[in-house]
Amino acid sequence: MGPGAPRDTLVTARRTLTNDEMSALFEGAVEATEEAIYNSMFRATTVTSRGGTIEALPLDRVRALLERFGAVRR
Repeated sequence: MGPGAPRDTLVTARRTLTNDEMSALFEGAVEATEEAIYNSMFRATTVTSRGGTIEALPLDRVRALLERFGAVRR
């Protein structure tokens, strides 16, 4: 180190990632978001407040629809 140079200076290397290198990261973010949405929809319970009642999704009806359109297997 030369005279007057700060002792706590840290040099780090940086590299720009290509789109192909970022694809796995983006795919992971999409999958995590999808999972969070499903969890919030299918694990929700009926809620009542001063503004009224919001019913939870009827899971038996949702499953029947998913089976009907081939999204899940029996």
